[in-house]
Amino acid sequence: MTVPRVVLAPRYEISRIVKGGWQLAGGHGTVDRARAIEDMAAFADAGVTSFDCADIYTGVESLIGEFLTTRHPGAVQVHTKCVPDLDRLATLEFRDLERSVARSRDRLRVDALDLVQFHWWDYAQGDWMAALDHLAALRTRGWVRHLGITNFDTPSLVRMLDAGHEVVSHQVQYSMLDRRPATEMAPVAQARGVGLLCYGALAGGFLGERWLGQPEPSEPLENRSLVKYRLIIEEAGGWARFQALLALLHGIARSHGVGIGAVAVAWVLAQPGVSAVIAGARDRSHLTDTIAGATLRLSGEARGAIDAFLAETPVPPGDVYALERDREGRHGRIMRYGLNATS
Repeated sequence: MTVPRVVLAPRYEISRIVKGGWQLAGGHGTVDRARAIEDMAAFADAGVTSFDCADIYTGVESLIGEFLTTRHPGAVQVHTKCVPDLDRLATLEFRDLERSVARSRDRLRVDALDLVQFHWWDYAQGDWMAALDHLAALRTRGWVRHLGITNFDTPSLVRMLDAGHEVVSHQVQYSMLDRRPATEMAPVAQARGVGLLCYGALAGGFLGERWLGQPEPSEPLENRSLVKYRLIIEEAGGWARFQALLALLHGIARSHGVGIGAVAVAWVLAQPGVSAVIAGARDRSHLTDTIAGATLRLSGEARGAIDAFLAETPVPPGDVYALERDREGRHGRIMRYGLNATS
């Protein structure tokens, strides 16, 4: 089975499934370093040659850097992030971003970072456009090949593009449970040539057979992903509505000979403006089903059934990441805003 690829920028191609790194950052249990590197090799050998990580994912850049020593240069594409801590935004200077990018280069053991995805916690603090200018200067220097963003709203993306910034991608949360990107972001991104790299397609594992027919889980939940995505389930109509969606997807999955996860991935990949899905896998246990989602073509009957169900399902309110930007709200309160200082 061949994993499809997509051109994200001129002379830059990635796999349409990207291996996510957040679950290797320690918030989902102990990480076995040797096993993690073996799993990376399994993904790459299966055609998932694009990996996602971040400066704030503790230890993950170094893990991937160690793995890269086993591969020919350029065989694997690595997308990292630049996420300045909230309490540093007001005083952030060029040298701070220079140190951040230099640290990512050192950890990944590369001369140039394939893609740096920029995030800014609070638009009211500091000057995020100046920070983006600084990152563009580091690209001119040769430290960065391509610039992307993560979790900005649509007006901010438009402002960047109108200012002449070459933003090639935008990482956003997108799933059947969270269709916020379709409202404003996806049409703009598609029209302006910005590829959407989508995380949360499986809602932290909720969109899978494990949760079919199960009662709503109670606190404490097993990991941070489940905490985060249970809130999205509540925004999308609640647990009963979610169970009805799982039942629908289970029937569609069986008719196509795949799992629910493959259907969920295929649906996101088919949405306008989507370049790739980021599969946040701790290990290779679901690799076959994830790859199946990259090649699955849902029948017209299946697409119609999903569309009809989603037409009656609430969409979380606001632009992409609007709920999470409210630090006093329940989505914002679970975020960690100072991970650069400890990573």
